Amino acid sequence: MPGFESSTAADRRFSVNLSILFTELPLLERPAAAAAAGFSAVELWWPWIDTPTPEPSRVDALKRAVENAGVRLTGLNFYAGQLPGPDRGALSVPGEESERFRANIDVAAGLAASLGCPALNALYGNRVDGVDPAEQDALALENLALAARAADRIGAILLIEALNRPESPRYPLVSAPAAVAVVDRVNEATGLDNARFLMDLYHLSMNGEDLPQVIAAYADRTGHVQIADNPGRGAPGTGTLPLADLLEQLGKAGYDGWVGLEYKAGAADAFDWLPDAARGTS
Repeated sequence: MPGFESSTAADRRFSVNLSILFTELPLLERPAAAAAAGFSAVELWWPWIDTPTPEPSRVDALKRAVENAGVRLTGLNFYAGQLPGPDRGALSVPGEESERFRANIDVAAGLAASLGCPALNALYGNRVDGVDPAEQDALALENLALAARAADRIGAILLIEALNRPESPRYPLVSAPAAVAVVDRVNEATGLDNARFLMDLYHLSMNGEDLPQVIAAYADRTGHVQIADNPGRGAPGTGTLPLADLLEQLGKAGYDGWVGLEYKAGAADAFDWLPDAARGTS
């Protein structure tokens, strides 16, 4: 695809999101498929949407699949409810969902620690009818502080993500400033300074944000970047976003972390845009 045959791609470290790519395969086969496609790193949403506390054997099986594939796990979501599905996180939802999030914290952190995963993503959760948003925000801060402390114990960072309003109309963090404000509140509450912004260029573009301006303002607060083209949430080159230029700007602004590939694509052409030599950078 135009713009990715240059050193821009070779200089980046790309991680394949196995919750949106290779989904034609069973979960335990996806790490090996990513390795066969030439990648050295993968990331995941919480893999078991039916439970925040799966049987240890299921967790161990996933750990072995990642290890046997020879890939690195670079990012893992905490339990986020039915995702994919109607939910956008659990930590700000009072009652059972909040409790499920708390029950998941040590499980997710344990899996991340066992694989040397450096980042845990905590999706905020949708607004709930009949509940004061301030009550949800207070609960969210409590739970995010717990998650930040768990991440700190394993030497990881906590990621807080902005989604997009058209696809997630009940999610309150639908701009870069809104997500970064939560990052700041968590860091102030814990004193750990390990909360960071997850900059998903697709979501921000769907919100109509000025992406170069977002990068200039928040690159130094960013712990992870994810990409998909827009419109369509397809692979780079299928839409109109200047992703190569944006990644180059991120690099010049000092971001040298992983770039998660979180887009929808057919199995045959999912990675045609990316030169083989750029896939295994570690």
